[in-house]
Amino acid sequence: MITGKFPNLRLRRSRKYAWSRRLVEENSLSPNDFVLPIFLIDGRDKKQSIKTMPGVYRYTIDKLGKVVGDAIKNGIPMIALFPSTSLIKKNEFGDEALNEDNLVCQAIRFIKKRFKNDIGIMCDVALDPYTSHGHDGLLKSGYVLNDETVSILVKQSLLQAQMGCNVIAPSDMMDGRVGKIRKALDKDGHAMVQILSYAVKYASNFYGPFRDAVGSKKSLMSNKKNYQMDFKNSSESLREVALDIKEGADLIMVKPGMPYLDIIKLVKENFKIPVIAYQVSGEYSLIKNGIKKKLINEDAILESLISFKRAGASAIVSYFALDIAKKIKIN
Repeated sequence: MITGKFPNLRLRRSRKYAWSRRLVEENSLSPNDFVLPIFLIDGRDKKQSIKTMPGVYRYTIDKLGKVVGDAIKNGIPMIALFPSTSLIKKNEFGDEALNEDNLVCQAIRFIKKRFKNDIGIMCDVALDPYTSHGHDGLLKSGYVLNDETVSILVKQSLLQAQMGCNVIAPSDMMDGRVGKIRKALDKDGHAMVQILSYAVKYASNFYGPFRDAVGSKKSLMSNKKNYQMDFKNSSESLREVALDIKEGADLIMVKPGMPYLDIIKLVKENFKIPVIAYQVSGEYSLIKNGIKKKLINEDAILESLISFKRAGASAIVSYFALDIAKKIKIN
């Protein structure tokens, strides 16, 4: 028997059944919400595991057919390519970034030949996979040079566009590079190639497994705090985004993801531009290892991804992308 006063409105009424919870849910995921990162290595017939990222692999070019085909089959609209460049091909200037036969260029040609425009290709623009010191640009006395680096990034962007890349993604955090890249792309006949700017990229502690995957972790000298954002700052992100939009960015990246949900929301509310969240390698590995040790269950993956949508992200770069896209299609 119920005694005392009870509210007329009980919010729990709409939570009782699965069908009613689905009816009022505010956010959901579809395969359209994902970008799948793919790591590349030299050689043939290799699918190489990454110790620090369980369930994620490096692929030789001839092995890309299956993983890209699976992405298309499961409705993922875009992949992102990241090379693990051999040490012998690295130097202090990152010259391999401008080699038309580097891993990224080979991969673009392979994918476009086999799959045409069935899936978009996003290419990282930065020098860290190619430099012997592990930094995103040219290094002088421990400091990354801005304008000299931008000149190389423009050439790297043009090369990737010429190979067939759809979305140029400068992740280097040099000032002014978006405008220079946009101008060069337009002049070279690539006006329809998009720029996804890593406008808000923090000097984060969550990048370790990624740096291991691309082979820059051991070679990295010092840290990247003199050009990536200070994680103690938030308002500064709005200044970064405003500058990159003015210079011609089509989309904006916030990286990392979950520790920066407030930044995603802040950017989305202040600029009506698509915001892409990057669930970075450290986030992925923490969740994956938590599941392996049975500290959390697999539903934590979905919960983490929904948090990005709730914050306002238009799409998510995630190493969980293919697995979750498959589950969404099944359900």
